[in-house]
Amino acid sequence: MAETVAAGRRSGHRRELAALALAQFTCSFAGSNMNVMINDISRDLDTTVQGVQVAITIFLLVMAALMIPGGKLTDRYGRKRCLLTGLVVYGVGALLSAVAPGLGVLILGNSILEGVGTALLIPPVYILTTLLFHDMTSRARAFGVIMALGGIGAAAGPLIGGLITTGISWRAAFVFQALVIVVIVVLSRGIEDPLPPEPDRPFDTVGAVLSAVGLVLIVMGILAADNDVWLMLGLLCLGVFMLWWFFHWVRAREASGKEPLLSLALFHNRTSNLGLVTQNVQWLLLMGSSFTVAAYLQVVRGYDAIGTGVIFTSATLGLLVSSLAAERLARRRPQRTLIMTGFAVSVVGVAVLIVLAGSLSSAWAFAPGLLLLGLGLGVMLTPSVNVVQSSFPEEQQGEISGLSRSVSNLGSSFGTAIAGTILVSGLTRGAYAAAMLVLAAIGLAGLAAAALLPHDRPRPPAHPS
Repeated sequence: MAETVAAGRRSGHRRELAALALAQFTCSFAGSNMNVMINDISRDLDTTVQGVQVAITIFLLVMAALMIPGGKLTDRYGRKRCLLTGLVVYGVGALLSAVAPGLGVLILGNSILEGVGTALLIPPVYILTTLLFHDMTSRARAFGVIMALGGIGAAAGPLIGGLITTGISWRAAFVFQALVIVVIVVLSRGIEDPLPPEPDRPFDTVGAVLSAVGLVLIVMGILAADNDVWLMLGLLCLGVFMLWWFFHWVRAREASGKEPLLSLALFHNRTSNLGLVTQNVQWLLLMGSSFTVAAYLQVVRGYDAIGTGVIFTSATLGLLVSSLAAERLARRRPQRTLIMTGFAVSVVGVAVLIVLAGSLSSAWAFAPGLLLLGLGLGVMLTPSVNVVQSSFPEEQQGEISGLSRSVSNLGSSFGTAIAGTILVSGLTRGAYAAAMLVLAAIGLAGLAAAALLPHDRPRPPAHPS
């Protein structure tokens, strides 16, 4: 009887883990699959490359801006309820995107609704995993599965999106996302929230608005760089002011004994701060390079969606190989060493993407650089998150997880905004090289931040997220 109960519990946990991992895969997939649809969407909706770039960037930005508020809402309304609500909102956004008659409706469905849905469902994924898997070994394994599927979703998004776009239509890629959401909802029915909701728990609405508006203004300022320099400066200054106001508000709220949206104590840990910088730069490199290479191949070189997606299989392969070896590497090498190695390999990959693209006409000239980029990112993704998570006690894991996810998504948004803005300003070989050089420079800054991390001994991941 005991063996039967244990087997049933393991089977239930597998279904729960499958639902949570698929949710992370879908959200990561959504962030990168549109990169190979640039030409198809531009033609169908009578828009420009910059229009598609804005849609992608706003999606990533909405995720980043609302991730921390989304995490706070899980305490008030319950983790499972927020997960299911996020899935439904995401599914509606995907279906609306599939029938979009113009760019405005696509932004509403993909960028806004899917972004809001992601911000609601991702925090419960990580919090439920922490609560459902009690011992450190099973928890580390569960987070490893979730992170692996998230990385694969981001790296394989161009290939899967290219196959669907070429075989059917770019609209079918959004229908595919909606179908996966249905599967996740079915698998999620058996999830039981280990903690009851706290409907009377206060929510910092002012803090949520200030932080979201500040981040939106900064990214929109970056997007405006190639159209109006004064508008760019105005938006950036206003965004910085709103973020200053947010931190001032949080400090005053903490001083009065009220619960803020985000505790400033999270930023008092130097190791965690450096880890957050490395996370931000990693996703900036991944999404910035993905958009730049995909847009260049389609708009300048004239490749279709499937041709572009196939080239990106090298990045997927590199990320998959290094992710599968992550646990073994963590036992043998210090986290600081893995993060520094990952950045070094990734920067070399970006350099290869610049050199070979300029000297060879074949699209396969991009494969070696993408492979190195995937290998480097796969090596350092989990150690960077683990550096942040392991800097805080168990009772602060939910809060730091929300901050960690927000910082990572903000990096994705910055990558697409910065590199994309440089590229679409000229859409030439020179603009491509300039965008990639900027990404390489940012990668070197990430390497410098990793070098400042404290030395540690190799050990298995304590609490990856």
